[in-house]
Amino acid sequence: MPTIVFASSKGGAGKTTAAIILASEFARQGAAVTLIDADPNQHSAKWALKLGCPANISLVENTNEESIIEDIEEAEAKTAFVLVDLEGTASMAVASAISRADLVITLCQGSQDDADEAAKTIKLIKRQSKLLQRPINFSVLMTRTNPAITPRTLRHIMGEFEAAGVHIFTTSLIDREAFRAMRSFGGTVNDLNPKEVSGIEKAAQNVRELAKEVIARLKEGQKQERISAHG
Repeated sequence: MPTIVFASSKGGAGKTTAAIILASEFARQGAAVTLIDADPNQHSAKWALKLGCPANISLVENTNEESIIEDIEEAEAKTAFVLVDLEGTASMAVASAISRADLVITLCQGSQDDADEAAKTIKLIKRQSKLLQRPINFSVLMTRTNPAITPRTLRHIMGEFEAAGVHIFTTSLIDREAFRAMRSFGGTVNDLNPKEVSGIEKAAQNVRELAKEVIARLKEGQKQERISAHG
């Protein structure tokens, strides 16, 4: 079953938020999901241990460089999706997870520093691909974007990625209170109280659109794998 890895060489890029909202959306659609937390801060695990986490999400806590390959393999044998939240640094655990990924989602906010760090992650992915002699499917996900405007800096960064032939999701992860509330209170976006949290439906729509794109990207990666395997 497909393994999706969330990678960034810096903290605070939005890995955990992306991981838990996609895990919850796949679970909402009825799929069994394993969420592997390989970040020492264990933010994904903290969310998954709160009340309201979907019953069809299994949590693997405190994964490290010694156990991550085995944890991924065991999860792949049991659930339809495996999502791996990695630490925000370059490490052996990060490289190992990338080597097993069907899709690496590289997170990037709309700043040049974030773009430079995303470029480092992309270089690591390409090195792993060369080492393994197989294509590793990856895409950039822009995070904490403004739903109303696209700043000039963000347009410039996205243009640089596109010029370098890097795939960027059309859907970005919009900066919404509902995503912050989900991490604080637990459960899914759809479980939040509209009397207490604003923009729930728009946040849920953002998640649905992103999940749809992720599935499409996974299928494209499978197609590329088949082409590569047949020379």
